[in-house]
Amino acid sequence: MKYMLIFRATDEAAASMGDVDLDEMIETVGKFNQELIRAGVLLAAEGLADASEGVVVDYSSEAPVVSDGPYGETKELFFGFYILNVASKEEAVEWARRQPLTGPGFKTEIRRVTEIDEFPQDNEWIKKERAWREANGQL
Repeated sequence: MKYMLIFRATDEAAASMGDVDLDEMIETVGKFNQELIRAGVLLAAEGLADASEGVVVDYSSEAPVVSDGPYGETKELFFGFYILNVASKEEAVEWARRQPLTGPGFKTEIRRVTEIDEFPQDNEWIKKERAWREANGQL
């Protein structure tokens, strides 16, 4: 099963990362990534640029409204993720407990990634997506 580990931080926690030596942080995260790779569970891992570089498309009104980041109330910002292929939610939780970016204001949300096989296979759009995935080596 695939699970996404979504890393979140409060504004204060994110700001505290500015005090951490970048080389030290890369080494710490790199060692954790190596553990995931050795265990054969890592499918993807990415960090995200600062929220001030992003935009939000809000569909609350008839015409979507585009706003530059940061996004109004930023209680917790999503700053990166892993996608793991593990046997269970419990295993995903165990990996999340071991990840190195921890402390007050940091959280990891764990969500199961739905698989294409969970959708009606006779649906025209699912057939098209399956064909695309097969052609791109994703199935």
